[in-house]
Amino acid sequence: MSWIYLDNNATTKIDPAVLESMLPFLQESYGNASSIQHKPGREANQAIEQARRQIAQKFNVKDNEIFFNSGATEGINTVLRGVVETYGKKGKHIITCQTEHKAVLSTCAYLEKRGVEVSYLAVNANGEIDLQQLRDTIRKDTILVCIMAANNESGVVHPYEDIARICQEQDVLYCCDATQLVGKRELDLERIPIDILVFSAHKFHGPKGVGGLFIRRKTKPIQIPALVSGGKQEQGLRGGTLNVAAIVGCGKALDIARPHAQIRSYRDYLEEQIQRRVPQVIVHGKEADRLDNTSYIAFRHIRSAELMTSLPQLALSSGSACASGLLDPSHVLKAMGVNDDDAFSSIRISLSKFTERDEVERAVEDIIQTVYNVRQLSPIWKLFLDGLID
Repeated sequence: MSWIYLDNNATTKIDPAVLESMLPFLQESYGNASSIQHKPGREANQAIEQARRQIAQKFNVKDNEIFFNSGATEGINTVLRGVVETYGKKGKHIITCQTEHKAVLSTCAYLEKRGVEVSYLAVNANGEIDLQQLRDTIRKDTILVCIMAANNESGVVHPYEDIARICQEQDVLYCCDATQLVGKRELDLERIPIDILVFSAHKFHGPKGVGGLFIRRKTKPIQIPALVSGGKQEQGLRGGTLNVAAIVGCGKALDIARPHAQIRSYRDYLEEQIQRRVPQVIVHGKEADRLDNTSYIAFRHIRSAELMTSLPQLALSSGSACASGLLDPSHVLKAMGVNDDDAFSSIRISLSKFTERDEVERAVEDIIQTVYNVRQLSPIWKLFLDGLID
């Protein structure tokens, strides 16, 4: 039996149309986009500007507000470090959230060691922030709010439109890590006043190692210095030879990205079957607004590592790909008030437009049977059945 890929929040399969768009720039049109003195270079340059237009049109913004880089982690580092460097005279206070991606949390920890004060908003049991707490946390010396659009583990979607408007009212920059949202929901940045937006192509069926930033051109332009110094590529924001093929793939992938209604029905079917047929399961963030493709489920009294080892035919995850291998429980689940045992029992299932109904049905049956088999051999499960543990 072939394996079934259910880890699309970690990365997605490249769309064949995206690969096809990239191939000419890996084979025939291999010029350097900065070498516009000759035809191959101009072809590469034109291809990059076409990709920039595709992304700008998708977000309903200006072409010169889109900047390419290696992906969301680089974008987050560029923004957080750059805003502190530029706006440090106004203040050194940043607001973020306890459930942010490690790229944000580790960069904030780095900045804290250099005198920046960071406020970490709490979340409730469903992974949701309190907008009033955000309002109350903004101060005169607050220079940036950095809160993701959708959580990579739980799939919980934050009210990014409301966050943007609160920041606009308070004259504070809002950086939105939209890595998990882009390609899954429409984002009209002409209407939503997000100042800075981060994205990665490999989350929406594009190639790995490429992504970008949207930086709004206000009356007074947002100033962010380059993280990677070099030439004047990307209007001086990011030095280095442009990865033409990857950028072309990024533009094509976002151009053809569409929300797919069947993904929600597949996820709901999966959760309904598991909750109905398996005792002692928890769907994290179930009552919150979530991404249609994401389900984060705790199978109580089984370690997720043991369950996944028993399901080699399924590509699953115990949480963020960036945190895999860590011995600590998920920081996202801990922030949601989940105890360590249930956190260590949790598996993330994330679907994509390439996920088939029969794959979901097979995965459900395999998961249910394997949970039953593992629990039958588990002394912890016996303790639960005997009423000795909750």
